[in-house]
Amino acid sequence: MWIANEWTDYEVLDTGDREKLERWGQYLLVRPDPQVLWKTDRRHPGWKKPNAWYHRSKSGGGNWEFFDLPQVWQIGYKGLSFRLQPFAFKHTGLFPEQAVNWDWFSALIRDRLAKQPDRPVRVLNLFAYTGGATLAAAQAGAQVTHVDAAKGMVAWAKENAAASGLSEAPIRWLVDDCRKFVEREIRRGSRYDAVIMDPPSYGRGPKGETWVIEDSIYDLVKLTSEVLSDDPLFFLINSYTTGLQPAMMAYIMGLVLKPRLGGIVRADEIGLPVTQSGLVLPCGAAARWQKE
Repeated sequence: MWIANEWTDYEVLDTGDREKLERWGQYLLVRPDPQVLWKTDRRHPGWKKPNAWYHRSKSGGGNWEFFDLPQVWQIGYKGLSFRLQPFAFKHTGLFPEQAVNWDWFSALIRDRLAKQPDRPVRVLNLFAYTGGATLAAAQAGAQVTHVDAAKGMVAWAKENAAASGLSEAPIRWLVDDCRKFVEREIRRGSRYDAVIMDPPSYGRGPKGETWVIEDSIYDLVKLTSEVLSDDPLFFLINSYTTGLQPAMMAYIMGLVLKPRLGGIVRADEIGLPVTQSGLVLPCGAAARWQKE
C-alpha cells in the first residue's frame, strides 16, 4: 500500500464502526467511512468533543452537526495551502491520501527538469477537483492544464493556488467536459508529458449523458493516451470505486500504454495511517505508469 504519512496538518486519529476521527489543522471532525468495518473502544478523547460530526442517513446522504467549526479554514502540505469547508456528501474539499501521489509525481517532474531544464513538462489534470494535484505539479515546476466540469470546483482550485503563492504559475484553468476536451486537444495536435485523472464512479453530463467508470475507463485511458508526447513522463489514475481494483487499473494501463511506450506500470491501494491503533486506513487505489 502507498501511504500518505508525511502530513503535519492532517491526521486520522482513530477509527471504528464505519466512522473516522480526523484532525484537520486544529479542528476535529467525525465522518463516516465505509471501509471501517472493525469496532474499537474509541478511547481517543476527540470522539467526545469534535468540532463537527457528519451523520449518515439510513435513507442515503446525511447531514452535518456543528459544534464549534468555522465556515472556512486552511491547512498546508509542504508549502501548499488548501481552503477547507464542510459541504454535502461529507466532503471538505480535499482528499489527504492523495499526497502520496503528489510526492511521487513531483519527484519525477523535478528530476526531468533537472536533466532537461530547457524542456518544459506539460501536465494534463482531468477531473481536477479543487486542485491538489494541479498545485503539486505546478510547485514542482510543471506547466499544468486543469480541467473540471464544475465551475465552482475550478474557482475553489484558483483560491488554493492563490493561497499557495501560485497565482502566477503556468496553469490553464478550464471548465469543461473532460472527454470532450481531450477529443478537441487530439484534433488540435496538443501534446502533454503527463496525465493525471481522478474520474468519478458515476455521473451525468449536462445533456443527460451517463458516466459509469467501469464501463468507460478503458476507452477514456485509450483516448487520453493519444495526447501524450513522444517522450512522456507519467500517467496516473486514481479511483475510489470499490469494484475497480488496483490490478484492473494496472491491466488497462498496461494494455494501452506499454505496447507503444514501454515503461513500468504499478498499482496499489493508497491509505492513511491511524494514530490510535497503528493501522492504515484504505482510501481507494491508484495506478501509475512511468517511463523507465
